[in-house]
Amino acid sequence: MALHATLTNSSLFGRDIKVVWAGRAQHCTALQEGRMGMQSVALACGALALCLALTTATNPGFVVRMTQAGLDYAHQQGISILEKELAQLRLPDISGETRVLHVGKVRYEFSRLRLRDFHLPHSRITPVSNMGLQVSISNAFAELDGDWRVKFLFIRDHGSFNLKVENIYMKIVLRLGSDTTGKPTISTSDCSARISKVRVLFSGKLGWLYNLFHSVIESKLRKSLERKVCDNVAKSVHNELQSYIRTLPVTARIDDKIGIDYSLVAPPRATAQSLDADLKGEFYSLAHRSPVPFSPLPLAFPSDHERMVYFGASSYFFNTAGIAYHKAGALVFEITEAMIPKESGLILDTSAFSAFIPQLEEMYPNMSMKFRLSTPTAPFLTIGPGGISFQPIVDAQAYAILPNSSLAPLFLLSLTGNVSAVINVRSGRIVGSLDVGRIRLSLKDSAVGHFQLRTMQSLMNILTSNALLPRLNARLDEGFPLPLLDRIQLSNILVRFHQNFLLLGADVRFQPRG
Repeated sequence: MALHATLTNSSLFGRDIKVVWAGRAQHCTALQEGRMGMQSVALACGALALCLALTTATNPGFVVRMTQAGLDYAHQQGISILEKELAQLRLPDISGETRVLHVGKVRYEFSRLRLRDFHLPHSRITPVSNMGLQVSISNAFAELDGDWRVKFLFIRDHGSFNLKVENIYMKIVLRLGSDTTGKPTISTSDCSARISKVRVLFSGKLGWLYNLFHSVIESKLRKSLERKVCDNVAKSVHNELQSYIRTLPVTARIDDKIGIDYSLVAPPRATAQSLDADLKGEFYSLAHRSPVPFSPLPLAFPSDHERMVYFGASSYFFNTAGIAYHKAGALVFEITEAMIPKESGLILDTSAFSAFIPQLEEMYPNMSMKFRLSTPTAPFLTIGPGGISFQPIVDAQAYAILPNSSLAPLFLLSLTGNVSAVINVRSGRIVGSLDVGRIRLSLKDSAVGHFQLRTMQSLMNILTSNALLPRLNARLDEGFPLPLLDRIQLSNILVRFHQNFLLLGADVRFQPRG
């Protein structure tokens, strides 16, 4: 058995292992029959099993990267929400008894414990490889008040108290994952809170008595608050943060024919400087989804950190759009004279075209014409540092419209030419426009005899630039949605082209609910 492995850039453990092997896994049995020792057999089979597992890894068609700047912004929004959540903490009543020197056994009760405020002035978030995100909070402080009651011997009294909590330190570890539908998940895998300083001030006739055993009370209040803080963090992550990140769309409906699959192909991946999400990034037909006949290539994502978030849209992403629209029959366009601007000077009838094809006037005199443009195969584009380019092939079938409104086929042309694209982001959507260079023609079929194609060149240039391109560009101007969480707006857009993918950078702004 021969086993060969090559390391290239990818999303799995930072590397992609491309494996070519001769033979099958069953050959491990044959190895046992040879002279190779059991240890070597186990090693060989283990290596093969690992390589087989790694080859199942799927390269993403679309990558979302949140840089440290983006994480810091998200952290600021999250901390402000957490402060409000913690300020609403309700601590359980505390009661017990203790023995006080020269007084004896004293029974106490603290009730109606209410937090007045909770401040988190110093905190930071850091991505932790193979773990997720860690939030560290220091020098936090809070203040709460409540009521107290005391009983010793035959004496009873009650009053109020004020509790100041200072130097609160917290560490929260958030684990990131994905569910079976490809939606992201988040949970609290670890939370610890430590309070260094607690001060209690009692009021009432016997407030002096509490001051005699304040250390016992402060210890109980400290432990109760530390436990309750982490419980509340876990609850907030589950109820608020988990619900929010699940607003990331797994699928996006484009129109009545096409959708985009933005499901995660692997759990979000934390590195030392960013958080990456690998998405399927695939257009598909809503009527019938079929496998794409090629796979996405690894994306050599640059280490840019100028923006809060980056989107890597691969050539695979765009080419699946061509396949989906082609299979859905959406790349068929009919052009009539009504669609051609009058200022172009092009008249779409047999009289005008008889100047280039004389036999038209004899066969179909003074009849209107129409063209049906379609792509025999799905368009395939390439992306490089110079931009996006492709050379689609378009069939242009010309018809004469007979008096009974039926169509008589005239000739079939094959059109090709260089097409370039301009890409931008507007309102959270990828938008674009196309520009076509000089068109090259070839005659595929003719029902009106042979004619010179050279004379048709300018006519077809007018037809495509004045009738076809405006329709395509109007659709591209509507755009395709980026995978964004709810209430996220993008600004300061950056567009760069790399080998096999388009890089979009942006800063982020969160819009709270009004």
